[in-house]
Amino acid sequence: MPRLPNQYVSIRKRFKKYFTALNNLGKTAREAGPLNEKTAQLIQLAGAAAIKSEGSVHSHARRALEAGAKPDELYHALLLLTSTIGFPAVSAALSWIEDIVAMDSDSKKVR
Repeated sequence: MPRLPNQYVSIRKRFKKYFTALNNLGKTAREAGPLNEKTAQLIQLAGAAAIKSEGSVHSHARRALEAGAKPDELYHALLLLTSTIGFPAVSAALSWIEDIVAMDSDSKKVR
């Protein structure tokens, strides 16, 4: 299991009710429609790239892979954003998912 960012852990500890509400919102949103987990994570990956959030890109890339997405699907989800968010933002997000894809590949070699 990947190490969670310190800020994430800190918020979870300090603001327990808030964090529970946040988790419940995410769960409720996922259960509100017909999209499967892989598709939902790819959409969230694209949103994370759009707001240039490296931590969220890492998180949703990891979750998409866990939900069965292939690395090429992660890359394609980001390439589709080029005309919307621009090449520099897409390039940055691609480099961020490389971190996760590389870690995923390394962990499979160990198994």
